[in-house]
Amino acid sequence: MEENKKKITDLDTDPKDEKSKKTVSNSKKESQEKSIEEKLKDTEEKLLRSLAEIENQRRRFEKEIKDAFEFGSFNFAKESLAILDNLQRAKVAIKNDEKLKNNKDLEKFLENINIIEKDLISIFEKNRIKKIDVISKKFDPNFHQAMSEIEDESKDSGTILLEIQSGYMLGDRLLRPALVSVSKKKATIDKEKEDKKVEK
Repeated sequence: MEENKKKITDLDTDPKDEKSKKTVSNSKKESQEKSIEEKLKDTEEKLLRSLAEIENQRRRFEKEIKDAFEFGSFNFAKESLAILDNLQRAKVAIKNDEKLKNNKDLEKFLENINIIEKDLISIFEKNRIKKIDVISKKFDPNFHQAMSEIEDESKDSGTILLEIQSGYMLGDRLLRPALVSVSKKKATIDKEKEDKKVEK
C-alpha cells in the first residue's frame, strides 16, 4: 500500500508536469503584462484625444469671442445705414423741390446736411464700415446685386454702369450688397430673345 502511495506521489510530481505548469503561469503573466501595456496605451490615447479636444474647444471659444467683438455690432451697423440713406435721399429731394429752390437759406441748410453726412461716414469708417466702390467695376455677386441691365456696346458685358443703392462692408464681412445696373451687349439680348422663341 505504501508503495502505491509513493507511486501516486511520484506521478503527481512528474517533472514534465512542473514544466507545463511553469509555462502556463509564464504565459498568463505575459498576457497580463500585455493587457497592462495595452491598457496603458489606450489610456494614453484617450488622454491625447481629450487634450486635443480641449485645445480645439479653446480655439473655438477664442474665435467666437473675437467675432463677438468684431461683428457684435453687425445688426446695429446694418440698421444705421438707413440713416445715411435717408439723409442722402432728403438732400436730393430738397434740391429738386421747386418751392425750396428759390429759398435763400437752402444752401446753408444743404451745407448742414452735408456736415451731418460727413460726420456719419467718418463714424462708420472709424468702426471699419466702408462703402463698396462699384462704378466701372466688374460685377461680383459676392458684393453686388444686379437690379437691371443696360445695353451698352462701349463697355464689356457685366460692367457696373449705375449705383442704385450703396453697398457697405464691415471689416471683411459684407454688411449690405450694392444695388447696381450692369452693362449688356446687344448681341446677348438678341440671343436671349431667340432662345425664348425656341422655348415657346
